[in-house]
Amino acid sequence: MSVPAVEPGPERRAVGVLDALKRGLRRRCPCCGEGRLFAGYLAMRERCGTCDLDLEPCRADDAPAYFTIFLVGHLVVPGILLLEQWAAPETWVQLAIWLPVTLVATLAILPFVKGATIGAIWRSRL
Repeated sequence: MSVPAVEPGPERRAVGVLDALKRGLRRRCPCCGEGRLFAGYLAMRERCGTCDLDLEPCRADDAPAYFTIFLVGHLVVPGILLLEQWAAPETWVQLAIWLPVTLVATLAILPFVKGATIGAIWRSRL
């Protein structure tokens, strides 16, 4: 027994996957690209102010945090290893450099990754 395919609405047919990701990455509504996606730093709006899209079903949960850790880890770990090879600083120097870099990079990237995740979720109808 097969499940019938659900035909996407007209707004989803008009928006491609990459467009939805780009709009989310800009922290805009994945449907229209104009309305703001977040009411605060990471707090989602309930509806798009421009196209009235219901954003409530697009819950990203923990996925943006995992993707952000993945990205920041791939930026920070090579830096740690290269600095260790070139200068071999004391452990406290490594910590004084890389802990703030990790914190700032994580907090800077997280809203953009969450927006892109929301765009992908909206486009894939999850």
